[in-house]
Order: sequence, then C-alpha cells, then structure tokens
Amino acid sequence: MISQHDKNLQGRLIVVTGGGAGIGLGISQRLAQIGASVIVAELSDQARPTIDSLRSEGLDLRFVSCDIGKEASIDALFKVVADDSKPLYGLVNNAGVTIHGDFLDFTMQDWEQVVNVNLRSVFLCSQRAAKLMQIEGGGSIVNIASNHAGATNPGFEAYAATKGGVLAMTRAMAWSLGSHGIRVNSLSPGLTETSHIHALIEREPALGDVYRSLHATQRFNQTADIADIAAFLLCDASIALTGIDVLADNGMSARLFQRT
Repeated sequence: MISQHDKNLQGRLIVVTGGGAGIGLGISQRLAQIGASVIVAELSDQARPTIDSLRSEGLDLRFVSCDIGKEASIDALFKVVADDSKPLYGLVNNAGVTIHGDFLDFTMQDWEQVVNVNLRSVFLCSQRAAKLMQIEGGGSIVNIASNHAGATNPGFEAYAATKGGVLAMTRAMAWSLGSHGIRVNSLSPGLTETSHIHALIEREPALGDVYRSLHATQRFNQTADIADIAAFLLCDASIALTGIDVLADNGMSARLFQRT
C-alpha cells in the first residue's frame, strides 16, 4: 500500500549501493514498490537474477555493477546516473563490509578494506550524488550506519570506527549541503534478520530466543522494517529532518546490562 507521503518518490531516480542483497535489497525493493526508479549498485553478479526477477514483476530496478571500494568504479556508476533521463533525487549509501578479529592481530589490509568500503565510499558517492542533485535544486541522502557506532564488541574496532565516522560525516554533510536543498540523514540498524542471520537461527533455533531476549520488544529487525524507515527519510514526510541518526534497534542499546 502506497501512503500519501510515499507518492512524492514515485518516478524519482534513487541509487542504492549494495542494493542487491540483505538490507540493501529490502530498501531497493521497497522503493521500487512505491514507484521509484532504482539503480542497484552491486559488486556481486549473484544479485543480478534477483533484480531481473523483480523487474519481471514490473518493478523499476536496474542492476549496475560497481566495486564501491574503488573510486574509478564509483565514477563509472555516477556516469550512468548522470546519463539517465531522470534527474537524481536520492542516494542510499548502504554498501558495507564486516571484517572483525582480534585487535592485536588485525591487519592493515583488512583495516583499509573496511575503511574504503564503509567510510570512504560514503564520502565519494555522496559528493558525486550531491553535484547532480544541486543542479535540480535538491534531494535526499540516507547513510546506513549501525548500532555499533554507539556500543560495540571486542574485535569490531575497524567496523565500529567506520560507522561512527558515518554518523559524524552525516552531520557535517547536512550543513554543507542544506543550502543546496539536500537533506542528509543516517539510519543505524540493530540486529536484522538477513539471510545470514536467518541461516544461523535455522541451524541453531535457540539462538533466535537469545537474540530476541536482547531487545525490549522481544523481536529484532526484518529487512522490511529498515526499508520503511529509509523510504521515510527519503520522502517529504521527513522534510524537517536533516543531520540526524535514526537508531533502529528495538531498544537493545537502551539497556545498561542484562541480569542473569
């Protein structure tokens, strides 16, 4: 069902990086369902059949191969965007990588990969997108961060640092781009039932109960939950919001500790 607020996204061109799987796929699908024209920027060709299948259902989705960790590939992506018949309205910086391990043994190669994909790409994609958006008088950027930006675990130093960086960059970008009519917000999902998490729970059903017990609502996110919030931040219903982070973790971070 399309709400009145969603209608301003109909026919709008929106880029979703990492939009072919997990949370990104949920966002791409939701935006297309409400009538947006979505460019799915994805590294893995394994996502192409899924996008083709959704296209066969009448959804306006287009797969563009892109290695978000490489500047030349990002430039090629935005050349495709600039050549589109529709002006660019929205960008969802969703692509990310999770590499974690013992802090004392963490390699610079892994550090650089996490920083390039999770942080550097957000800067580069947003810069390219904003240059196109300002020509048309505005737009909306949503940066997918994580609850790890606020509370994290040992071994996640690189991942948490990049997600914290995304929050800080979002606030700065909101002021840099506000005068151009471009809003910039971030969205920090908590535990979300992607195919990876679903497979873990199927192998060990007790994990589902453990995960649920960590949340005030006794549930954790579905990809559709995050997709709906992303659509809200993109559309005019959130016209007064810029420079904020939406922490979508079902109350997980509100608890100081868990009693045993």
